[in-house]
Amino acid sequence: MKMTAIRAAALAAASSGLLAVRAEGQPAKIASIDELNNAFVAFKEHYNARQDRIEAALDEQALKAAGELVNGGDGQLTDPEYRKTFASYVQRGAADAEASLIEKNSVGERANIRAAMSEGDNSAGGYLAPVEWDRQVRKAQRHLSPMRRISQVVTTGVNGYSTLWSNESWGSGWVGETANRPQTSTTNLSPLVFPTGEIYAMPAATQRLLDDAQLNFEEWIEAELAEEFARQEGVAFLSGDGINKPLGLLQYLPGGVAAAGQPSAHPGGELGVTVSGSASEATPDGLINLKYGLATPYRQNANWLMSSNTAAAIAKMKDGDGNFIWREGLAAGQPATLLGSPVEIDENMPDIAADAYAIAFGDFNRGYLINDRIGVRVLRDPYTAKPYVLFYATKRVGGGVLDPKAIRVQRIAAAA
Repeated sequence: MKMTAIRAAALAAASSGLLAVRAEGQPAKIASIDELNNAFVAFKEHYNARQDRIEAALDEQALKAAGELVNGGDGQLTDPEYRKTFASYVQRGAADAEASLIEKNSVGERANIRAAMSEGDNSAGGYLAPVEWDRQVRKAQRHLSPMRRISQVVTTGVNGYSTLWSNESWGSGWVGETANRPQTSTTNLSPLVFPTGEIYAMPAATQRLLDDAQLNFEEWIEAELAEEFARQEGVAFLSGDGINKPLGLLQYLPGGVAAAGQPSAHPGGELGVTVSGSASEATPDGLINLKYGLATPYRQNANWLMSSNTAAAIAKMKDGDGNFIWREGLAAGQPATLLGSPVEIDENMPDIAADAYAIAFGDFNRGYLINDRIGVRVLRDPYTAKPYVLFYATKRVGGGVLDPKAIRVQRIAAAA
C-alpha cells in the first residue's frame, strides 16, 4: 500500500513536470521512460527520508511526554526506574541498598530509593510492587490455573466488580402496520457484585541466594508468587464460600452456600444439573445428555471441566460402535476433546463418586467471572525466620458465576 501511494504520487509529479505544454498551440514535450523512472526514484528517496524524520521526531516526543513510561497493554504504565529501585529494596532492604549507593557516592540513586519507597507506601501491609511484576504474576497464573484459562478475567482498580443481570424478558410481539402497539412487559434487572478477598503468599530465601549474581530475582519471586496464588485460587474458584474469597462455581448448585444477604447465590437461579444415569459412575449416555442439556448459544464455545481421575475413567469409555469417545490432542499443547469439545483438567473438581458433582460443561467465559484488583504488595521480612528472608505478598481477587445458564454440572447418581 505504501509503495502504491509513492508510485502514484511520483507519476503524478512526473506528469505535471515533464508533460507540460510550452504555449498555446505548441506540441507537448513527452517524457521518456528513463526520465519517468528517475523522477520516481528521486521522489521515493525524498518521501522515505521525510517519513523517517517524522517518525523519529514522534518517537522522541512520545518518550518525553510519557517520561519513559511504557504502556503494558492493560491500561497500566510501567516505570523502569521504580521497577529497578523496588528490586534493589526486596533483595537487600532499603537501608542496605542505600548504604551500598553511599559507598558509590550515588546521590541521585539514593534519592530514587527514598522517593520510590515513599511512592509504594508501606503502611498498607507492604510496598506496592511494580506494575510489570503484577502483570507477570497474572500471566504466569493463567498457565497454572484451568479456571483462569477458560473463564472471563477482568482487572479493576477498586475492591470489587459489579454489573447487572437481566432475565431477558423484554416485551415484544407482532403487529400490523397501522395496528395499536399494546404495552409490553419490562425486564428485571438485578445487580451482580463480585467483591474481592485478600490472598497472600510468603516465599522464603536465604540472603546468600538473593545475593547470587546468577539468580534472576524478578523471575524467581514472580514464579513463587504465581504458583502459590494459583494453588489457593484454584480451590476458591470451585468451592470458595464467598467469605473473604471468591464464591466458587460449585456453591451455585442445589444445597450450595448462598451469597450473604441474598436468597440465592445468583438472581438467575442455580446451575443446571444432569444426572449421570448410573449409580456411582459416569456413562457415555449421561455425558451426551449433559452436553445437549446446555442451550445451543453456550454449547458452541463450551469446555469440559473435570479431575484427572475422572478423565481417566471417561477416556476408557466407548460408544455403541466400540469407538472411544475421548480424543487426545493431536499436537503438544492442544487439549483432549470429549464428544468434540475441549477438556480442561482441574484437580480441585471432585472425583467420580455417588452424589458427587464431578463434571462441568459450559461456556465458562460467559458463565464465570474472575476479578483481579491490580496491585501486588510485598513486605520484606528478614527477622521472623532467620537466616531466611520472607516476602509477605498480598493481592485481591474475587470471582463468581456471571450467567448460570452458561454452565451445567453432572451429578453422579447415588449408589443403589
